[in-house]
Amino acid sequence: MKNIETETLLEDFPPVSTAEWQAAVARDLKGADAEKRLVWRTEEGMAAKPFYRAEDLAGLACVNTAPGDFPYQRGARTSGNWRIREAIDAANAEEANAMARAAVAAGAEQIAFSGFLVESACELDSLLDGLDTIPVHFERADEPSIQMLIKRLRGTPRAAETSTGCDAPASVEFAAEVIGAAPLGLVPFTIHGAAFREAGATTAEEIGFALAAGVDFLAAMEERRVDVNRAAAALEFSFAVGSNYFFEIAKFRAFRMLWAQAAESFGGTHEAARARIAARTLHWNQTVYDPHVNILRATTEAMAAVLGGADAVMVTPFDWCYKAPNEASRRLARNTQLLLKHEAWLGRVADAGGGSYALETITDFMAREGWKVMQDIEARGGFRTAQAEGMVAQALERSLAAREQAVAVRKRVLVGTNQYANPAERALDRVDEQRMHADLRGGRAYEELRMRTERHAAAGGKTPRVLLAEIGDVKMRAARSNFARNFFACAGFEMQTRRFKKAGEIAAADVDLIVLCSADAEYAALASALLAQLKAFGRETPVIVAGNPENAEELKTAEIADFVHVRTPPLEFLAKWQETLLV
Repeated sequence: MKNIETETLLEDFPPVSTAEWQAAVARDLKGADAEKRLVWRTEEGMAAKPFYRAEDLAGLACVNTAPGDFPYQRGARTSGNWRIREAIDAANAEEANAMARAAVAAGAEQIAFSGFLVESACELDSLLDGLDTIPVHFERADEPSIQMLIKRLRGTPRAAETSTGCDAPASVEFAAEVIGAAPLGLVPFTIHGAAFREAGATTAEEIGFALAAGVDFLAAMEERRVDVNRAAAALEFSFAVGSNYFFEIAKFRAFRMLWAQAAESFGGTHEAARARIAARTLHWNQTVYDPHVNILRATTEAMAAVLGGADAVMVTPFDWCYKAPNEASRRLARNTQLLLKHEAWLGRVADAGGGSYALETITDFMAREGWKVMQDIEARGGFRTAQAEGMVAQALERSLAAREQAVAVRKRVLVGTNQYANPAERALDRVDEQRMHADLRGGRAYEELRMRTERHAAAGGKTPRVLLAEIGDVKMRAARSNFARNFFACAGFEMQTRRFKKAGEIAAADVDLIVLCSADAEYAALASALLAQLKAFGRETPVIVAGNPENAEELKTAEIADFVHVRTPPLEFLAKWQETLLV
């Protein structure tokens, strides 16, 4: 019997060189260009490879550090645990406190009062009643409310941390005053990286802008003779977590490393250089249609925040984008994190992805790109100057336009909205349209398109009926029918898929639009027969060809109305046909 305790099992698996891997890839691709087929170009500009090897880590910084070690790339804590933060939005202090206490009883570990601005000491006492051991964050905080917090905490200290969402760069004079007076346990200011992300920033820009704002803040405090350690301890950084899973994990690792090095350069201690990070799931990619997909998005986003080492994580309820969340949706959001913590055990290990060739390489790339963004802002006079001169807004506008274009052409997929939509779904009766339009979201253009279809039907019109007519070549008819169904469903049209043997059978269908699904070589004969039969029946049903055949001009002359294929701009095309059919 073999002694498995002493035998090295890896001896049974001889090393494979990078050259051998590349040769295997070349064989599988059968001559296709590996660069074009397998290398992914990200919005940050990284050429992400299909696989990474140990040699990719050569020369990378901080790879051999441990969680809890400066500069904290692998985490500011030796534990993977995090706090489950829950947002409380209520009309008054008593209701907010009751909701907060119920959330804590159900598993929340930190409360963020998001919709309530404290205006009196009595309201503050009511809000904090029974929450002394629970970290509390006041998202809406102005100068008077922070002064009120300082007075309250001096007279009645809390056992848990208190923080606010007051924008750090907004008033550096006030910040210097507050830092000098703030008691221990109060984190009075936030650098809002999440706001940059929601406004269009890439992950690299989110890192760079947040870092630049933090550096500018430390410089302003230094000018006012505020101790750098006190200044750094007065900051929380907020980040929004999107769906680009590994890049989001890397974002937190990269930012912590950069911030630690920046704080140290101001003379801060290693302890003060630990970034305090609160993460929340991204609002921008929430969708009104197929809204339960938002639960799935939030799950992977929360996982990325946890594995990236965020200190507190907040999951936005799935229905947040179209109505005020109720107890059921808030519970689902909370339970998402409870499952990750208590059933998936994600808090058991710090930096679970540490050492991964891909993750370490992406982290290094994100750190370099984020640093470049910060340096560009510093060259323009610092964050406040760059912001005042419009440089930050211009960068966000460019990135947002690129992101929205990617959604428009379906390069960036929002499941249930611009791809794989359910045409039978109706949302009009459950949507608060003011809330739907309150924030920037990627799916809004598609949602507005579908809402027009729904409003038309609700006003007594009919939902356009689209026939996907499969005929001829077995392989091509099915492929093109599936493509067309997915395409037209995004406008909320009624879809019918039927298979035919003769063009004349298609002409008899009582529908508003026919999409002919076949092979390019068959379209000329099919179109001629179908259009002739439609005229014979006295029908004026428009016919669209699924595909982009070489004889497209000939087919147009024969009165084919349009063509739908992978290069068709979806929003413009669907809006045109929606206008034609909504009569």
